Amino acid sequence: MGILIGVIIVLFVLGSMMALKPNGIDQRLDNLRMTARRLQLNPKLVTCPDWIKGRDNEYGRGMMGQYCLVLENTQLPHTRYQVIDGQWRPDSSFVDTTKDDIKLNIPSAIRSTQSSPDTAIKKTNFSLDKVPLDLPVSIEPSVKGLLTKANSIIIYWEDIAYVRPSTNPKYQQKAIESDLLALKANLEKWALQMRKTTAK
Repeated sequence: MGILIGVIIVLFVLGSMMALKPNGIDQRLDNLRMTARRLQLNPKLVTCPDWIKGRDNEYGRGMMGQYCLVLENTQLPHTRYQVIDGQWRPDSSFVDTTKDDIKLNIPSAIRSTQSSPDTAIKKTNFSLDKVPLDLPVSIEPSVKGLLTKANSIIIYWEDIAYVRPSTNPKYQQKAIESDLLALKANLEKWALQMRKTTAK
């Protein structure tokens, strides 16, 4: 009887330890995010922003990966883009209320919602409009949006889709770094394109 109780206790302890072990997808996702962190892409899991279509194709629903590249000695315009037909398209609902020399005339209906009458509205730089994503095939279908502000360019994507067998059946651990380097190179390229347009 004592041996049986001992075996049950050992099995219970082993079962508890196995339950705490992350599953394969969680391990893959952790590896993806650790690699992104090493490449200075600063990954975070965030609530889907209200201007991006998230879970079930509804705006602001669910969680998604936010990968942020901070660019030293760089000033980017405050813009938001969504992915439509494999291209960046400006978020049409976005109005930048930071002060700047470039003024934009806005309808009184929108103007009345501003906090003060002297708020200057900056004409937003949408230089990435209709620029193709041109990302690795394992990443591109999961990309949802892009945000630039100050010295940061941030991409929102469902990074868990990258590691799920159902959404990325050709997943290979050795491809993570090269895919993320391609993502980083594109972020740098888009930031440079925006800077050139802003400088004109």
